[in-house]
Amino acid sequence: MKRVLLILLLIAIAECVKFHHDKKHKKHGKEFRRRLHGLKKLSKKDFKKWQKELLKSSYERPRVPETYEEIADRVNKLKTTWKAKAYEKDYTPYLGAILDGLENLPEKKFKTINGDLPEEYDPRTAYPKCESIKEIRDQSGCGSCWAFGAAEAMSDRLCIVSGQTDQRRVSAHNLLACCSSCGFGCDGGYPAYAWRYWKSTGLPTGGLYGDKTTCQPYAFPPCDHHIDGTHGECGDYSTPKCVKNCDDGNKADYASDLIYGASAYSVSGEKNIMQEIYENGPVEASFTVYNDFPTYTSGVYQHVTGSSLGGHAIKMLGWGVENGVKYWLCANSWNEEWGDKGYFKIKRGSNECGIENSVNAGVPK
Repeated sequence: MKRVLLILLLIAIAECVKFHHDKKHKKHGKEFRRRLHGLKKLSKKDFKKWQKELLKSSYERPRVPETYEEIADRVNKLKTTWKAKAYEKDYTPYLGAILDGLENLPEKKFKTINGDLPEEYDPRTAYPKCESIKEIRDQSGCGSCWAFGAAEAMSDRLCIVSGQTDQRRVSAHNLLACCSSCGFGCDGGYPAYAWRYWKSTGLPTGGLYGDKTTCQPYAFPPCDHHIDGTHGECGDYSTPKCVKNCDDGNKADYASDLIYGASAYSVSGEKNIMQEIYENGPVEASFTVYNDFPTYTSGVYQHVTGSSLGGHAIKMLGWGVENGVKYWLCANSWNEEWGDKGYFKIKRGSNECGIENSVNAGVPK
């Protein structure tokens, strides 16, 4: 009996170590019973030999880095497609994109695929008069990335469809506060439902924190996301109350200020996403964030090490090729001091971290 208990304990230890390296978790129970049945037949000498080899192999398994300094060091030593720098801060409060749980938006079907799309495309140069495309916002200490990615792309599309004359910004604050169907406000939301809400209910204008020219600017100040920057520590904010009027000092009529979407849809696949961006402007994309992503500083990101932290939504605005590696150009909402001046590149064409499976967009009314 003691021998069986020891076998159970040793296999449990080995399976715990192996867990993060084995994607076929459902087969563990059957495999466990098979191993146990075989081990019961071993002689005492063979059992000792197996026990020794098991413990040796467990210790030799690569250890998952426990600190961001170790993660950044591993990334840089591997000389992969990107560079990293470590800051010991909690990243999870800013990852507010819920990647599953509700139905997706209808997928847009492309009748023909444009075969003449350029190798590199950046709407900041294609539409130089659209100021919103060049803007890096800051979600502050709130998990509102789902609202920011949407409001940013909506603002860009509004300017593009107007021939670069409409410079209004769509309010991420109002979307965060008023879209109850979108999820849980500062505790996370569904990016697809942000676009559905824009179409059905409309959103007022809203700029950055401190802006006095728009109806509902963002209420929370910029802060140092994962870095030792100039803004100070991020607070821990709750979802703001939904208010259906413009801020004090702004004389605009709330109802008249609303901007609506004419459509809301999803896009999937590399070529389809490229064509959508090229024809209509930036989109909102969501992806799984791993421990190594917040350490990004430059290059083309691809997951190297670390476990999953959660879902994150961003604005995807273009694409290109760097040192032979295809990438998507994306704008984060952690201000200009994070990453590559607020931007990052992520590997394109391989659905890196699921980013090509969760793209939402719409056309302004």
